Amino acid sequence: MADIKKLGFGLMRLPKEGDWYDVPQIKDMVDYFMGKGFTFFDTAYVYNGGKSEMVAKEVLVDRYPRESFQLASKLPIWVCKEAADMQKVLDTSLERCGVEYFDYYLLHSLNDGERLETLDKFGAWDFMEKAKAEGKIRNWCFSFHDKADVLDKILTEHPGAAYVQLQINYADWEDDGVQARLNYEVCKKHGVPVVIMEPVKGGSLALLTPNVQKIFLDADPDASFASWAVRFCASLDNVVTVLSGMSTIEQVRDNVDFMDSFKPLTEADYKVIDAALEEMKKIDTIPCTKCGYCVEACPLDIATPSIFGCMNFELLYNDLNNAKRQYTFVNADRRADKCIQCGACEDVCPQHIGIRELLQQAAARLV
Repeated sequence: MADIKKLGFGLMRLPKEGDWYDVPQIKDMVDYFMGKGFTFFDTAYVYNGGKSEMVAKEVLVDRYPRESFQLASKLPIWVCKEAADMQKVLDTSLERCGVEYFDYYLLHSLNDGERLETLDKFGAWDFMEKAKAEGKIRNWCFSFHDKADVLDKILTEHPGAAYVQLQINYADWEDDGVQARLNYEVCKKHGVPVVIMEPVKGGSLALLTPNVQKIFLDADPDASFASWAVRFCASLDNVVTVLSGMSTIEQVRDNVDFMDSFKPLTEADYKVIDAALEEMKKIDTIPCTKCGYCVEACPLDIATPSIFGCMNFELLYNDLNNAKRQYTFVNADRRADKCIQCGACEDVCPQHIGIRELLQQAAARLV
């Protein structure tokens, strides 16, 4: 994995156009990314209902030699009703992407409890080794959203992962819920490399309050706020690459250009981030990363990430009027007042957010 550069392209937040994607723009994004020697792409079976894998074929696989890039996808055990479904999911992903193998194939979003129990019941670990032996995957890995002791147990019982994909960013580094630093240290202890996801915390670390913006701008007026977040992650050792879910050509150019000549953070840079964190601690926001798992699980397709984005806008900018204006863009059938309080969203939320209560607050606050 030494040939993989420190920036990876996450295909979860690609620009849309109607019911599909803005393919011309995504092709430009991929071309700029590949043209600078960046080659790692990450998708998943569940991203945008499978459309992410399909568009990967259109914008990447059909246009570049297979050996010129690395492609990762993921097996969501929660969609499998029986062990045989794991093979069906893998084969479907391979077909959607138009490839004969994945360079990296992950067990998706592991956490303690039912999900791990299902993996063991279905023999998922042996399935990954079998898929590797058959040449359908080159390496198996897993992404993880839980406490460090759970990760330690998994790596002890199931060695052999090529990497673990962790949520790491400077805002979550010492967070008790995410445990970014603790999980990172567990991987180092086991000698397992890390791929980082959510380095910009779902875009939140690019949308900062004026007071926090000033801290970064005073330190380096030419650096984007996202660049501080990505460089924080890329400066860690034992990291294969940092995934960025880029959604515009401008974001690709910004990320690629500063990572093409990547320089690790200095001691002075870390002090700037510490100062920004101290300022951010004064603001209590909803820790939503817009992963969309809650929407996938919701029987009514409630637009929870968008709703939380409206709520956080008010919290960050003290601007209820604009938060309400943003809420008007949420489809009326998908607003907070439609929630039936079933709790399916909370079962799959990697951030362990009390979604139902917050949706009740949104229904009262944002109308």
